[in-house]
Amino acid sequence: MLRTLFVDFNSYFASVEQQVQPQLRGRPVGVLPVMAETTCCIAASWESKQLGIKTGTSVREARRLCPDIIFVPARHEIYVEFHQRAIAAVDRIVPVRQVLSIDEMECELTGRWRARDKAVAIAHDVKREIRATLGECLGSSIGIAPNTLLGKLASNMQKPNGLTVLELADIPHKLYPLKLRDITGIGRRMHERLQCCGIDTVEQLYAAPRDVLRTAWAGMAGEEMYDKLRGHWTGLQQAPGQVARSLGHSHVLPPALRTPQGALSVLNRLTQKAAMRLRKQGLYATAMAVSVRGEPHGRSASGGHRETRFGETQDTSFLLHVLSELWASGLAALPQPKMVGITLHGLVPQTLHTLPLFGDAPARHDTLPGAPPRDRNRLHAAMDALNRTYGKNALYFASAHGALDHAPMRIAFNRIPDIETER
Repeated sequence: MLRTLFVDFNSYFASVEQQVQPQLRGRPVGVLPVMAETTCCIAASWESKQLGIKTGTSVREARRLCPDIIFVPARHEIYVEFHQRAIAAVDRIVPVRQVLSIDEMECELTGRWRARDKAVAIAHDVKREIRATLGECLGSSIGIAPNTLLGKLASNMQKPNGLTVLELADIPHKLYPLKLRDITGIGRRMHERLQCCGIDTVEQLYAAPRDVLRTAWAGMAGEEMYDKLRGHWTGLQQAPGQVARSLGHSHVLPPALRTPQGALSVLNRLTQKAAMRLRKQGLYATAMAVSVRGEPHGRSASGGHRETRFGETQDTSFLLHVLSELWASGLAALPQPKMVGITLHGLVPQTLHTLPLFGDAPARHDTLPGAPPRDRNRLHAAMDALNRTYGKNALYFASAHGALDHAPMRIAFNRIPDIETER
């Protein structure tokens, strides 16, 4: 039974750039996090992919494969705007059940829509609506299948602009040509674990007993994979209202900021963005991690990682104080930093937030001896309101002054950023 219509936008970042910049159409394009020779492509147009250029290809290698390639800086805010328009376009034809990433969404087929002919007709309507709404460059591959996993696999079977139907009668023989890493949920480490269980092909994966997959995945996820491969219907990937385990930002430093001072400025900016997101989402953090990765030397890259725990907080100035202490614990001595990141862990929703017994403990580090702890909730609310109204740099803590035009909004694989708080 067909229950999923899975929409996958082809070469999404590069396609958006080709849509808004007509001079790029039909040309090999590489999208970079920063315009630097030492970075790599985070996206490539279909013309580039045909030449062997893909996500992760270095600028140097891309130039070797295609001397005429055009590099453009990533503009994540535009990609999010197109994403929101894409959801609206698809939803006008068939209700969007869940959004899985910036360029993937899944719709549930119900009633008469589950008939093959009707499902295929709906898919063509979706393609026409996307083209009319977003433009001729935004191609999409659609997979129609019994569940989300098989729908995603079907969408990858014919690119670009493909349409593939995968029915129960097609399983498992149409899955056998795939590689294990083509299946969502099987990365490098899981592939190694499957190999230890004697599984190295999709055919072997499908033939493996349920308990073997349970062992490979070390739990129920293995049994879920067993069922999904056989077309069993599954619920949403994440329950509504489920709180994320962590929240954070990372940034590849442009050459001008690959110094300890530049790296710290960017980390300050990332911390301020993360704190604003905490408040917007009604969350409190109880731990913070800071990571720095340096330029590669020989076969490995220098780097460092520090983390600490504290009481529940969403206070920007306290988190900046924590950052300062972690930075001074050895990260500042790392030469030639290339990438920095901060992550807030142990998130607690507002409804479960517990007030400290002895006042606002996280704020005490900057109060005078004997003075009452400061309540900065109103201050942060005012700052957030000003930044939402007048832009990201309307009001900020001075420690981020050297990085105001850096660390822009970034799109993670499975998270769509909030334009209002992450610009």
